[in-house]
Amino acid sequence: MMRYAAVFGWFTAAYFLSYFFRSANAIIAPDLSRELSLNAADLGLMTSVFFGAFALAQIPLGLGLDRWGPRWITSGLLFVGAVGSVIFAFAPSFELLMIGRALLGLGMAGALMGAMKIFSKWFHVNQFATLSGLTVGIGSSGALVAASPLAWFNEAFGWRWVFVGGAVITVFIGAAIIIWTRNTPPGVPWTGSTDTDGGVQEVVRDRRFWHIVPLDFFIVGTMFAFQSLWAGPYLYDVMRLDAEAVGNMLIVLSLGATFGALISGWLADRVGMMQVMIASGILFISCQVALIFHPPLWLLLLVYGAFGIAGSFNIILLAHTRRIFPANVTGRAISAVNLFGFGGVFVVQWLLGAIINRFPPDAAGHYPPEAYSAAFLFTAFGTLLCLLWYIPLARTPALVMQPKEA
Repeated sequence: MMRYAAVFGWFTAAYFLSYFFRSANAIIAPDLSRELSLNAADLGLMTSVFFGAFALAQIPLGLGLDRWGPRWITSGLLFVGAVGSVIFAFAPSFELLMIGRALLGLGMAGALMGAMKIFSKWFHVNQFATLSGLTVGIGSSGALVAASPLAWFNEAFGWRWVFVGGAVITVFIGAAIIIWTRNTPPGVPWTGSTDTDGGVQEVVRDRRFWHIVPLDFFIVGTMFAFQSLWAGPYLYDVMRLDAEAVGNMLIVLSLGATFGALISGWLADRVGMMQVMIASGILFISCQVALIFHPPLWLLLLVYGAFGIAGSFNIILLAHTRRIFPANVTGRAISAVNLFGFGGVFVVQWLLGAIINRFPPDAAGHYPPEAYSAAFLFTAFGTLLCLLWYIPLARTPALVMQPKEA
């Protein structure tokens, strides 16, 4: 039992780090802008590089996970991420920030996918959606630490020391994965795949794959573009809140994401995978529409919580993928879907910055509310189109996970 707990615990800890690093810029954005003279487009591009590197790593990551296993691949990438964190911490220029952020994205690329792969070896297939949801739920609490606690630490010590400490913790977790986990349970040999492209071809030739990935592109893209950056500037610019209040609002967003991830697998197992995904997609679009109209603070609090809940249900799309494809290509199939998801973050993050930057800021550097309305009109419309494209899968009975008997 302890070995199972170690597998779950250390890979979940790695995902916690991934969530922290991807979310940190939402709090420190004003400091980065002030210290390095960054505008909205610069912030969007620099933050999105994390997700671009993350996305580009997905296909080779899937091949590596299937061949050598998550114990070595995930830990090795974490060490790369630690180097990126140090570079980011001491970066004197926008260019070095970009390099550090890219290495962080590459380093964190194996956290969730490594967890998915190792869970497929250690746990029964019927536990997969629930365990995946638990990992995302617990791991997403990294965003809670990247809210008010980060705001306090940043105020006391500065943003650079945040990333120095993050590098130390990253090295520790990478070493723990090597020391205390194994690719397979005791008595089960590791049989790594030597197929370098056949599995990928099998995945991308399946029409069902192409119904899943556009929705993953826009939900993951919008969710993490918002949580990792634009949720903070929206509050600074539109609501004119201070750093402490912004941190508290980001906690609500992160609590929603944690809660949504924790219940997503449970609901999918009992209500049905497709049904839950469609309902959460509708809620996610509704939250984006609300942001277009700049609701009062009391209502915005609810919107941020609901945004986090609905956005975190994207994990069901990975469980859906796991159900469709055979075990020998699980790593590549999930990584291929994740490629589109985190590629979506890169594209959406950058485009939101470009859209917002088309509206001139005021003398204090605040962008007008109309800039954010235009940005979320784009994401709401894109998510709606992709949800409509996904819905036809519900007409194929074999793809709809039936609810469990009470």
